[in-house]
Amino acid sequence: MTAGPQIPPRPRRFRAVPLRIVLPNVVTLLALSMGLTAIRFAIEGRFETAVLAIIVAAILDGLDGRIARALHGTSRFGAELDSLADFVDFGVAPALILYLWSLHEMKALGWFAALIFAIAGALRLARFNVMLDEPGRPPWTANFFVGMPAPAGACLALLPLYLNLSELRLPTSHAFVGWQIGYLLILAMLMASRIPHFSGKGIGRIPRDLVAVVLFAAAALVLLLATYPMEVLAGSCLLYLCLIPVAIARYNRHMRADQAQQPSETT
Repeated sequence: MTAGPQIPPRPRRFRAVPLRIVLPNVVTLLALSMGLTAIRFAIEGRFETAVLAIIVAAILDGLDGRIARALHGTSRFGAELDSLADFVDFGVAPALILYLWSLHEMKALGWFAALIFAIAGALRLARFNVMLDEPGRPPWTANFFVGMPAPAGACLALLPLYLNLSELRLPTSHAFVGWQIGYLLILAMLMASRIPHFSGKGIGRIPRDLVAVVLFAAAALVLLLATYPMEVLAGSCLLYLCLIPVAIARYNRHMRADQAQQPSETT
């Protein structure tokens, strides 16, 4: 018997990806581009432009997740891409910017501080990805990050550069660089630790009677940022640092409330 004619296999077609899934990933890639461009500006000695590129990357990083949730376009691919982009934008880029700006004056010690900061950012992002799959977490934990988030760590790490580029014009002396190294190591510890920080996800709708106040405050902030960018960034960093003890106290209060309810639920 002779076999019949062989039917050639049909070429495999790729499944179309909806635009609602593609759009958040495009924003993530834009953020990655800003982080890499910040490194280029730092190599060229344009540190103020490098700082602004990191800030734009942080803003885009905050937008991509919100856009994905609003469009119902979240995906595992997008989560992994976001983590890789965050490591470059908020781990590698700030470390290189600071090293090229002042940490190189302390040679190996400055490079050590830059490495520790980048490694802490990688550990922070890896733990964040693992915690996404943890079931049974109380709903209130969504209002807190475990450890300092990488974008906040990057913006805070650049605080000495803000102060140098502001009207204060703090000099990059050896004492200043030594203080900067200690400050950078503390930030690395905060990112790698399990100290809670506010996530900002609880900020939702604005009460109707406060809309005008919020719009005025937002307009004033934009004007101040355009006029005194480094001063506003430095003030924002100090405000964030002051909020860390508040976040710890509120987190512990929620934990005590949960522990107090457990005996009553088991009886």
